[in-house]
Amino acid sequence: MTAAITAPSGIVKGSLNLPSSKSISNRLLIIKALCKGPVEITGLSEALDTQLLAELLQSGQDTLNCGHGGTTFRFISAYRATMQEAKTITGSERMKNRPIGPLVDSLKKLGAEIKYLGKEGFPPLRISGGNLLNPEITIRGDISSQFITAILLIAPSLPGGLIINIEGTLVSKPYIDMTLNILGHFGITTSWKSNKIQVSPGEYFPGSFIVEPDWSSASYWYSIVALAKEADIFIEGFDEHSIQGDAVVKSIFGLFGVKTDFSQKGIRLYKTRFEAHQLFYDFRECPDLAQAVIVTAAGLGIQGHFTGLETLRIKETDRINALKTELEKLGATIEITEGDGLKLISGIKKEKANTMISTYNDHRMAMAFAPLSIVCKTLNIENPGVVKKSYPGFWSNLRETGFTVS
Repeated sequence: MTAAITAPSGIVKGSLNLPSSKSISNRLLIIKALCKGPVEITGLSEALDTQLLAELLQSGQDTLNCGHGGTTFRFISAYRATMQEAKTITGSERMKNRPIGPLVDSLKKLGAEIKYLGKEGFPPLRISGGNLLNPEITIRGDISSQFITAILLIAPSLPGGLIINIEGTLVSKPYIDMTLNILGHFGITTSWKSNKIQVSPGEYFPGSFIVEPDWSSASYWYSIVALAKEADIFIEGFDEHSIQGDAVVKSIFGLFGVKTDFSQKGIRLYKTRFEAHQLFYDFRECPDLAQAVIVTAAGLGIQGHFTGLETLRIKETDRINALKTELEKLGATIEITEGDGLKLISGIKKEKANTMISTYNDHRMAMAFAPLSIVCKTLNIENPGVVKKSYPGFWSNLRETGFTVS
């Protein structure tokens, strides 16, 4: 199945409700499962990953299939390590090629029994736990912050709490900040000094939590505003004080002339004049924004050099190669540089209309490239249903603002 995306001929305008944060929702689900009292979550994400995690936490099946969900796999693996009953944790073929070794090594050091059922260091796994006693572990910080977050979420249940020593360069630090913020909300004491995080033992307090709208989902609307000749988009629910690291999107797209005005009800996005000809950005702390930003730069014909992309290799697809391949289809010139960076030498060509964009089963590829229909007039997106992973209403929202999706 494919979707043909045609941009409106005039102003792009609308008022939108975006999905709740998948990252916050997934953390809350683990806390809810571990808390002995009630935890009320308002605005739980409708993303496929979140809904699947909720189902698996309640499942009595021997095998838990996490599909394409990397967060789902990592969080459920850590959670099951706190339980005596053995379970098999598996996923899609792509998931079986995404590394899980650092998390498994750490859970084993804590006392869990884990066996690889396929290739060493990769899913699927057979996990049984319940006797997690080791008070201190060391884990690499340069592969995925989700390994650290998965362990942080179960750390309060350890008899002596836990000290985590982070080895190497830490990626996606704001996601760990978010985790610690949420732990604190539910009564857990933590401290973070240098490369050492300490979590005190204790039970999660019962309570409630309102999930923020998702800033990474907003990035595609920032892209649309940046690429459009004229745009006026209002998005409900966003607040200037967010616990999401991806809120930095407003600053990044400010470099493309996109203005963000906050009100009590949300944010208004509109375009102002800008004169950027080159962009240099390190995405180490916000890798989920990389595709939207790089594709926008290509659409605007802005040269750029983008670093901090190492973790993109092990996402739903190899996003570095995917970006290069699909942007080159549209006439851009792009190079992969040392250390998994990308150099954008020249942007896309407008005459490349009706090009088929491959999505590689990656929700962010579909949504990052759709705004380029403004430049190309019409763009074809393969497997549009992939957006269900994080933003099920994306295509409906596009229609609401004047795009044709057929």
